[in-house]
Amino acid sequence: MQLTTRPGFAPTTFSEAKQFAEELASSSLVPKAYTGKPLDVLVAMQWGAEIGLAPMQALQNIAVINGKPSVYGDAAMALVQASPHCEDIEEYFENENTPNPVAVCVAKRRGRKPVVAKFSVEDAKRAGLWGKQGPWQAYPKRMMQMRARGFALRDAFPDALKGLITVEEAQDFPDEAKPRPPKDATPLPANPLDMIPPPAPLPTADEYVPDLDEINAELQNAAAESAEPAAEPDALDGVPLYVPSKGENTDPRIISAHGTYQEWSDAYEAIAEKTLTAGKAPERQRMTALRQLKDVNKDTIDRLDLVAKTKHTEHYQRRLKILGATMNDKEKNPGE
Repeated sequence: MQLTTRPGFAPTTFSEAKQFAEELASSSLVPKAYTGKPLDVLVAMQWGAEIGLAPMQALQNIAVINGKPSVYGDAAMALVQASPHCEDIEEYFENENTPNPVAVCVAKRRGRKPVVAKFSVEDAKRAGLWGKQGPWQAYPKRMMQMRARGFALRDAFPDALKGLITVEEAQDFPDEAKPRPPKDATPLPANPLDMIPPPAPLPTADEYVPDLDEINAELQNAAAESAEPAAEPDALDGVPLYVPSKGENTDPRIISAHGTYQEWSDAYEAIAEKTLTAGKAPERQRMTALRQLKDVNKDTIDRLDLVAKTKHTEHYQRRLKILGATMNDKEKNPGE
């Protein structure tokens, strides 16, 4: 994208700008967010004028996220490169063939030391972005590049961007417009896990020694229905899903690999639900199988964001309660 030094038709007075905004808002060629909103068009054009974008460039490259204006990453790059203070912008990836590639942006301003910004897979995981539905799932490298670019350009060229952040970064911020709960509402616990009811007691080793052959067979059937078998995946290519091994072998087996944590979660829940409904196996054995399935996948569950971990824990407790209630009913009514 290149900035034009001759904006073509552009209003010179407020009256002209207002009329121009009304005409643009009624057009089908402006972005959908501005259709029928002449005041938003007017504000976007004013922002564009302040940072060096012609009216139509402003409408295409300025977006309002959570009530705040932001600029697309490519437009931010164009604005900085148009600045007389810009010497060079360099972007590349480090450690591409490792589990933790790093996006790097080096912004060089004339007469000053280069500003280096980095954004890694680990950074994305800590921010709860890795595997998030949307662009982070479809174009993770591009989103990492935009994060590093946004940090570097804002630090090195605040005068060119006038405090605007990139749209790619603004989209990941929480929605500040969500309604707040009333003052008399019951406060939520600080830890969402506190909302989950306590688990039903699991049987102890002294009560029985379960034969898990039938449970393992059910797990294998569930795996065949929920996911295609996969070889040991590369850390960047897939998230492995494990099931307990049969017999004397204590190492869990990988039955599938998934490109995102959401796909992994869906496959995990499908196997757990199949185990719950394995009608031929006693309830105690199914409870043990659910616990073992959770234990062998603990490392992956620990890497999920808080919302996903909370859902898995809640579903696990629900299944235990169902099996515990069924077991109690059979003990109270042995003849049924």
